[in-house]
Amino acid sequence: MLRIGVDSSKFGVVRGRPAVSVVKRAADRGLEGVYFRSVLELSPTLEAAEVRDVMQAADDLGQRIEAGVGKVNPFATPEAPEIRALGEGDYLRGMRRMVEVAASAGIRELWTATANYQFRLSGRYAYDRFRTDVGWDEQLAATERLLRKLAPVLRDLGVHLNIETHEEITTFELVRLVEAVGPDVVGITFDTANVLMRCEDPVAAVERAAPYIRATHVRDAALFFTRAGIARLLVPVGEGVLDWDRLLAPLVGRDLMLSIEGIVESTRGEMELQIYDPGWQEGHPDLTLAEAFEVVRLATTYADRVSDRTAAGREQLHSAVGEPESLDFIDRSAQHLRQILTRMGEGEPTLDRSWTA
Repeated sequence: MLRIGVDSSKFGVVRGRPAVSVVKRAADRGLEGVYFRSVLELSPTLEAAEVRDVMQAADDLGQRIEAGVGKVNPFATPEAPEIRALGEGDYLRGMRRMVEVAASAGIRELWTATANYQFRLSGRYAYDRFRTDVGWDEQLAATERLLRKLAPVLRDLGVHLNIETHEEITTFELVRLVEAVGPDVVGITFDTANVLMRCEDPVAAVERAAPYIRATHVRDAALFFTRAGIARLLVPVGEGVLDWDRLLAPLVGRDLMLSIEGIVESTRGEMELQIYDPGWQEGHPDLTLAEAFEVVRLATTYADRVSDRTAAGREQLHSAVGEPESLDFIDRSAQHLRQILTRMGEGEPTLDRSWTA
């Protein structure tokens, strides 16, 4: 059965708070679990006993816990020195330690991703996909090699590394990675808004990835035409361009958590598709006209809603984001998801509990 949780990385102002307090906060808001982006949020020193204590506290509150480990693209690992430190200089050893501690506490669905997005930059070079020092094909090949090195310990522990549909990678590429390394050890974390950044039709993307989806990040998106192409900003579930009934249909009946990834730190995750740039176009060999046109249609439909004043405009979405806005984003998303799941026969909506912001 699908349950509704929250991603810890954008759950109001929770950085630095003990994991147990984050779990309690989720329970108090009527949510059913927390997707911690890193196992180190459960124990900064990676103490197995400390992680187990968090898991016990979560179980007492009826909360599901999922967690993540480091990036699996060797060309992105220098941006995670804390994992190399865990392995005393050996990144792969640090990853294995994280996987082993997570598995010992019963966490066997682990988040990972392939690269990063540089918010301080603009244009296509903000995406690691378009690095010129190392091509994307080379990055994917190196990622596959690293996953193969991790595969034996993953199999021994019964763990999946679930690669996110992050801003830089397509579902076509993810499916190929999963099938190359083995779906018994690699899966997909499906991010509903990120697939738009590769100009994929979200419904086609979820159907393509569905056999391997083992975790999710859920949020909606507003699309705006720009001189360079199309800009995406994040909005609560049900308020953007995504067709949630069709997106969730392939996932109904599964034991999955719909982890709401919110907004925080004065940003609504604005990114741009530079669809008019020939270099951008050449960098998407799997992209079809049908899916690209669907994204254009979604942007056109959203523009009509802005004109009708039934959807938020770009200027409005550029307003400051603080903790109240971050929490409201999550609450509105959860409410809409409950309505959809109830309609789909995925159980009664969770009763809201009292809370203080």
